[in-house]
Amino acid sequence: MSHVTTIGRASCLALLISTALVSTACATTVGREQDIVDLKLGQRVQVDDGTCPAGQVKEVRGSKMTDKGVVRTASCVPRFGPKSR
Repeated sequence: MSHVTTIGRASCLALLISTALVSTACATTVGREQDIVDLKLGQRVQVDDGTCPAGQVKEVRGSKMTDKGVVRTASCVPRFGPKSR
């Protein structure tokens, strides 16, 4: 029985990791934060505006829903792939 639980946990962990990698790979990249028109809750958009240190890019996230809409948060995250224009 313990072997089945271990396999189930490993499968669940693998699913979570692959989901995280896919969501990072599908992130949209724009040149200016003003180009983000309709940010949805949980959506991540990378902004390549040069405000972050070398090797990083700004990531804007729809973090919380309020009466006035989606609240944005931004932080610098590691850059994956080539720099966009």
